[in-house]
Amino acid sequence: MSDFNSKAPTGFDRFGLNKTLIRGVAAIGFDSPRPIQIETIPAGLAGHDVLGLAQTGTGKTAAFALPLLDRLLRDGKQGPRALILAPTRELANQIASEIRALAKFTRLEMVTIYGGVSAYNQVRTLRQKRPEIIVGCPGRVLDLLEQGVLRLDQIETLVLDEADHMFDMGFLPDIRKILAPLPANRQNLLFSATMPREVRRLADDLLRNPHVVELANAAPAATIDHALIMVAEQRKRDLLEHFLKLESCDSAIVFTRTKHRARRLADQLCKAGHRAVGIQGNLSQGARDRAMRGFRSRQYDILVATDIVARGIDVSGVSHVINFDVPNTPEAYTHRIGRTGRAELEGTACTFVTGSDYGWLRATERMIGTPIDRQQVEGFSAEAEMRSEPRRRPQRGPRHGGQGGRQGGGQGGGKPSGNWNRSGGGRPRRRRSG
Repeated sequence: MSDFNSKAPTGFDRFGLNKTLIRGVAAIGFDSPRPIQIETIPAGLAGHDVLGLAQTGTGKTAAFALPLLDRLLRDGKQGPRALILAPTRELANQIASEIRALAKFTRLEMVTIYGGVSAYNQVRTLRQKRPEIIVGCPGRVLDLLEQGVLRLDQIETLVLDEADHMFDMGFLPDIRKILAPLPANRQNLLFSATMPREVRRLADDLLRNPHVVELANAAPAATIDHALIMVAEQRKRDLLEHFLKLESCDSAIVFTRTKHRARRLADQLCKAGHRAVGIQGNLSQGARDRAMRGFRSRQYDILVATDIVARGIDVSGVSHVINFDVPNTPEAYTHRIGRTGRAELEGTACTFVTGSDYGWLRATERMIGTPIDRQQVEGFSAEAEMRSEPRRRPQRGPRHGGQGGRQGGGQGGGKPSGNWNRSGGGRPRRRRSG
């Protein structure tokens, strides 16, 4: 494992980046680099392979983009030389958007490649502009590769972002086919929120003496005040209205388990007078893009979504995440609620739990290492649901380090919020910018 001393003056100038990139960083408004950036950028600039494990919303895009851009500016060659793979179209677009902002004062070209839209414009950009950077999803990248439209034999840097999610979505066979034609002598940057066996196996095969940074934590970020609310299934809509009417609820992402429920709930909220929009996998790419743009621009205050936006999607100032349905897996809990409390803002997350959700609840609390705080909302009695919960021994906090003295505490376990009937708590407020 490589060893890099991260003790240096504050500011991005510590890295010795190209001056045009420093201008881009300043234009975005980045002030001080975040931990994942401090720990990985020097290794990336030195040409080493990097394995970065960190929660979403911690600055991973700039951590791999800045070394990649700096290298392209030094070499000055044209044609595809950097390939970035992401699991979803939304994340690919978000990565491309941030890279364009960082590279604003350069002449570097980029193309995004993913399915769900015509390949015509993507192919035309590849042929006419010969972009240095390709950001794409594995399926469409492999299609164009097999058609001979896309050549990857000059790739110098490969980035796999949200690698664990790509495995969840079954992309491993496509990824291995994409890796085959790449030059053996290249830099590999692999970033992931978790490290399941499949990611570890790929990392061992892919990375050469990597610089490893592990900042990931199964527990939610400390900036997120998160809790469970027991509620009967038929009262979920009423409870959702309660939270959406709170003064502190500036904007919210509401997660559902199915596409049908996301579409129906978004329609119901619109009819109730809310500025809401839904996003799920059955929508066309154009409709998905319009929904995300509308939510980012505050045309909509509420985004109703499936787990399609649970990973990597960064929307500033989301005050609340509401799990209308519990996630399918314990891991998805941390990723969902991580859509708030980002960029060192504070946020609120609440999960509606019914009597049939206790299996998920026990597995999730085991994963994060501490009980999740239970809250009650006036008018929503949870007594019937509580009686259906299997009896078990009182849970104790994690054994390590004496963390988690109170229920819902522990590292990243959130802050006490008392009764959630008040209109205050949970409004995001700015900490130090990064």
